[in-house]
Amino acid sequence: MSSFARPRITAGERRARLVRRQLLDPAVRAGRVREVARSVLALHATDAATVHLSVAARLADPRPEAVERELYERESLLRMTAMRCTLFVTPTGLAPVLLAASGRPNAAVRRKQLLRQLELSGIGDERWLAKVSRAALSVLAERGEATTGELAAEVGGLERQIVVAPGKRYESRRSVAADLLFVLAADGHVVRGTRRGGWTSNQHAWTLAPELPELTPATARAELVRLWLGAFGPGTVADLKWWTGWTLTDTRKALAASGAVDVDLDEGMGYALAEDLEEPVDGAGPSAVLLPALDPTPMGWRDRGFYLDPAHVPALFDRMGNIGPTVWWDGRIVGGWAQRKDGTLNWRLLDDPGRQARAAIEAEAQRTASFLGDRRFTPAYRTPLERDLAS
Repeated sequence: MSSFARPRITAGERRARLVRRQLLDPAVRAGRVREVARSVLALHATDAATVHLSVAARLADPRPEAVERELYERESLLRMTAMRCTLFVTPTGLAPVLLAASGRPNAAVRRKQLLRQLELSGIGDERWLAKVSRAALSVLAERGEATTGELAAEVGGLERQIVVAPGKRYESRRSVAADLLFVLAADGHVVRGTRRGGWTSNQHAWTLAPELPELTPATARAELVRLWLGAFGPGTVADLKWWTGWTLTDTRKALAASGAVDVDLDEGMGYALAEDLEEPVDGAGPSAVLLPALDPTPMGWRDRGFYLDPAHVPALFDRMGNIGPTVWWDGRIVGGWAQRKDGTLNWRLLDDPGRQARAAIEAEAQRTASFLGDRRFTPAYRTPLERDLAS
């Protein structure tokens, strides 16, 4: 990578890429859910409502029944634990990369933690954990799918309780099954199956994961860098480290192996795919979109100054760094929105983007309200502006 004569990519050019690649312009909206997932690499699925609303914002003709059906077509999409131990919906073809680059390393760490808790609680050791793991997978092979509670009732020992942070004010208890299923999911043995409950429910049955090609961690990390740069690039080392949850050393090694080239950004040196430097960056014109809390676009970078005024961070984020519902215009966050208890949508601008923008945002709010119909939701992680607008 050359250290001189680096190509310059302006903030405006980054926003134009963002709008086009992440399908925030009506002119480039998708026809299928899997196209949406591929455009952002992986959809955040920690909050069940987020997945539906992220998809609807990017579809040309979003229909709740069609979105629901496609989200559970495991031949094309998988719900899996990946970056930062977070649940995502990702195209099945990308799952081997996410599994080797993030899932399995996370599983190894969580498995060690679980073993330590099992031993401290006097429940079992490594042999015991291997035995109940095999038993749980055997039950799933026989039944097809089962919830955490159903597995705990059928496999002896999984119902036992682990004490977390004993003696602390935040001491809590959870079943062995809950921790074990997380490890098995991150390690690629099981995936989320049928949802139990309504569209905002986070309760799923578990089912055996499909067989996926094996990749080495180094190969997978380099490929994940290329995928991230294709969806979110250009970006900085800090952006990529934050998004993946990797160590700084692993992030730098993966960047070097990815073939990314150095570029100049407002934040300093960044990275892009070589082929992106030839890509036209002109947008189709300003466009409005309403994105839900934890949407993958605003969660794609650590350094958000090119699309978000830092003065708006306290209103739009909670104390843990989770973003609430946002209003976008021309590749920038200009406000926030919420659903009231009566189902109506309420939005507020934090910047005034002008008459054209206000009219377009109003139309987009009506489009979102039409998709929701009589369905109600509350974000799992609430932010100051969202709480205010929802009241």
